[in-house]
Parts: sequence; C-alpha cells; structure tokens
Amino acid sequence: MTDDFANDSQLETPPPAPRSARRRAREFVLQGLYQWRVGGADEAAIEAYAPEMEDFAKADREFFVGTLRGVIGQQETLTARIAAHIDRPFGELSPVEACVLMLGCFEMLNHPETPYRVVINEAIELTKAFGGTDGHKYVNGVLDKVAAVVRPDEVAARKKK
Repeated sequence: MTDDFANDSQLETPPPAPRSARRRAREFVLQGLYQWRVGGADEAAIEAYAPEMEDFAKADREFFVGTLRGVIGQQETLTARIAAHIDRPFGELSPVEACVLMLGCFEMLNHPETPYRVVINEAIELTKAFGGTDGHKYVNGVLDKVAAVVRPDEVAARKKK
C-alpha cells in the first residue's frame, strides 16, 4: 500500500511571485489615495508618510509620486470618465473601488506604454487584495468600458487576435 501523502512538498503551495517595483508603487498609490479620499490627507502628507511604510524602498518611487499627484490633480476628469460607465453615482462607490478606478483610468490616459490589459489586471489584483469580495469584477467591467473609449485602437486590435 502506498501512502499518497508521504511527500508533503507536493501539498505545499508555491510562494507567491515577487511583486515588481511598479506593482508595489501602485499599492502605495492606492493606500495614499485612500488616505486622501477617506481621511482627508493632502498630497504632501501622503508623500511624506509613504517612505516610512514597510517595503516602500522596493517600490518605484518616481511612478508613485507621478501617479499619486496625477490622480489627485486629474480627479475631476477621471471621475467624469468613470461616471459614464457606472451604475450609481461615483460618490456611492466603495472608497477602494473608487480609488482603484481612478488609478486605472489615470494609467490608461497617461501611460500608453502600459498595455490596457496590464492596467486592468493590476487594478483587479489591487481590488482583490484591498477591496470587497466581488469588487474586482466591478472594477474589471468598468475599466473594460473605459479602455474601449480611451484606447479604442488597442482594444480593437486585441479583439482581432
């Protein structure tokens, strides 16, 4: 008789893949946007506090600063773009979903070098990590609609594959 459980290493889950500096930066941007939206922290306070957070040194600082400032600076434009594709007033979204949507929309508009599918995937991962149970599905659907408007050629090219 063989023991199917003799080799415990088969049952262990592999360690998660290391997060890139850009992904870490997005996590810190999300946390900063949350502090801004919910706690009323201003940009300067967020930028001063972030480097004290664990693992901030492993994040892409330039991307963090540029994205945080960009989202806060373009909040009205981002909110209007998102509001066209949601089923309720923007102010009624959960703070995490609202911040992730603004972050994703900002990246689609200002970082054309990042494929829209990467932007959406990163937003989904952030929402899974920090948001509600099914929030990632909502974020996915909304950002898909935003991408179709702000990156129509890229979306069309992807659909042809």
